[in-house]
Amino acid sequence: MNETVVLTPERILEVTEDVLRRYGLAKATVVDVARALDVSHGSVYRHFPSKASLREAVAKRWLERVSAPLAEIAEDSGPAPERLDRWLRALFAAKHKRVMEDPEMFATYLTLAQEACKTVRAHKEGLIDQLAMILSDGVKQGAFQVDDTKATARAIFDATSRFHHPSHSDDWRDPQLAARIDALLALMLRGLETQRQR
Repeated sequence: MNETVVLTPERILEVTEDVLRRYGLAKATVVDVARALDVSHGSVYRHFPSKASLREAVAKRWLERVSAPLAEIAEDSGPAPERLDRWLRALFAAKHKRVMEDPEMFATYLTLAQEACKTVRAHKEGLIDQLAMILSDGVKQGAFQVDDTKATARAIFDATSRFHHPSHSDDWRDPQLAARIDALLALMLRGLETQRQR
């Protein structure tokens, strides 16, 4: 064992993901993570006081990888309708890519996310805040007619859940999926337009 290794939470989380991929969620232990890091399990516990806290941190890291590119789109200064369309398509693509390319790991993360309810709620609220930012910009730009941007953002998030919520992942193999997304987004953007744009 190499106890001189400088451990960081990020390094532990990277290795934990590898261990989860190798052993699966049911069999992976903190001892497995420590062994992969060549340290004692006590060293891991110094950063994450319990197995549950380590698992929650892995879920949070995964969710942050989804939301970070979306935040860039939300914070952009371009036309709001184009940003809204791009933001939603990026959200759908991120979820679809994960389930199609690595279904076992997706299932693992889904279970972790279900365990980390507080983390998932914060993630969803962050995404809704990003949508509200785009809608607010759209109102300022004269592109959208929206009275309550937060309530509308939540409605959009809920209305599009079929394309981003993991419980619908079986539907994402539908060959008509792209056409269904196009139709929904066109309808949604049309509904948000100001009267003078119609």
